Amino acid sequence: MSIQKKKINLVLDQGTTFISNTTITDSNNAVVNFYGYTANSMFRKYYTSNTSYTLDVAMSNTGVVTLSMNATSTANVTSGRYVYDVEATDASNTVIRIMEGVITVTPQVTR
Repeated sequence: MSIQKKKINLVLDQGTTFISNTTITDSNNAVVNFYGYTANSMFRKYYTSNTSYTLDVAMSNTGVVTLSMNATSTANVTSGRYVYDVEATDASNTVIRIMEGVITVTPQVTR
């Protein structure tokens, strides 16, 4: 079984609570059981940027990966285009990239 990496572009509205759910499947199109996995996710203006923002990651045994960021944190992100990825680590410390893409941060008007 190999996990199928998802390439997904996201929109994050500045100053709001961000939540995105994605189901990850394997090469047999079966959902991945993420029991025992941990995950990390960041986004940056460019791949080589020193400044990064962290997305909270929750993973389920039904293959659902939830990315989130609270409204206070999204308010501190400058609007624009960013790149992101999500890396998962299994119990044997094998790291795989399960998601990647572009996050577009739209500017907040209401403050």
